[in-house]
Amino acid sequence: MKYLYFPGCSLKGTGKAYEESLLAVFRALGVELQEIDDWNCCGATAYMSVDETKAYALAGRNLALAERENLDVIAPCSACYLVLNKTQKGLKEYPELNRKVTNALKAAGLDYRGKVRVRHPLDVLINDIGLAEIAKRVKNPMKGHKFAPYYGCQIVRPYAAFDDQHDPVTMDQLIEAAGAECVPYPLKTRCCGGSLTGTVPEVGLRLSYILIKEAKKRGAEAIVTVCPLCQFNLDGYQDQIARKFEAVDLPILYFTQILGLAMGLSAEELAIKRGIVSAQAVLAGR
Repeated sequence: MKYLYFPGCSLKGTGKAYEESLLAVFRALGVELQEIDDWNCCGATAYMSVDETKAYALAGRNLALAERENLDVIAPCSACYLVLNKTQKGLKEYPELNRKVTNALKAAGLDYRGKVRVRHPLDVLINDIGLAEIAKRVKNPMKGHKFAPYYGCQIVRPYAAFDDQHDPVTMDQLIEAAGAECVPYPLKTRCCGGSLTGTVPEVGLRLSYILIKEAKKRGAEAIVTVCPLCQFNLDGYQDQIARKFEAVDLPILYFTQILGLAMGLSAEELAIKRGIVSAQAVLAGR
């Protein structure tokens, strides 16, 4: 089983723990991820509002590069997943936009025909590999651990046909396959504050605080997420949240780290110590 891999900028920087744990888990499952050669930043969601044509061309370049390989693309970053799927949809539905982007790509020696499929790791794990196969790989179940599954606001709306937009469950299923318990978490698709933590911190910090406080209230010992920006906000700003509201002290982990621990991978392989808030309680006995 082989896929193209589009890491995006975050997984090469602040979300490095996501990349390391993702690659380790997929390798343990016997899945090959081939990084797209010469990929570029997807533009994230902000660029679309600055210069739409250039934004689509920037993301379209990655799609054109991927299309050469005739493989599905895995995009673990929520913003990358959103932008690449939005670009595909826009180029399909708007002929004039398609014409401009096609001309830009041709100038770079590239051609995009709309045949590549951009997918999220959750989709691949659930629908290609399957829960039964994953359960077979569990060597050290996470029994007794309780986690709040947090999807964030980007991967399930509006392009993810693999899960419910309002009450996604694919990550819940993987956490449970790892032997852990998912606490009821009604805020699982609420925004973490995104870039507001840096631009309008009084708003961004409050949004992150609400998410962490609710998870603790529900008895979670960690929030488990799929998004590098969510992980960065919820993990990296807890000192500021403590100064503005109250101390929360809750680890923020990636779902790949939980899955990897259950599969018997080490904390080092899964880059768990890259987190700012200690996850020692989660690692106890491992």
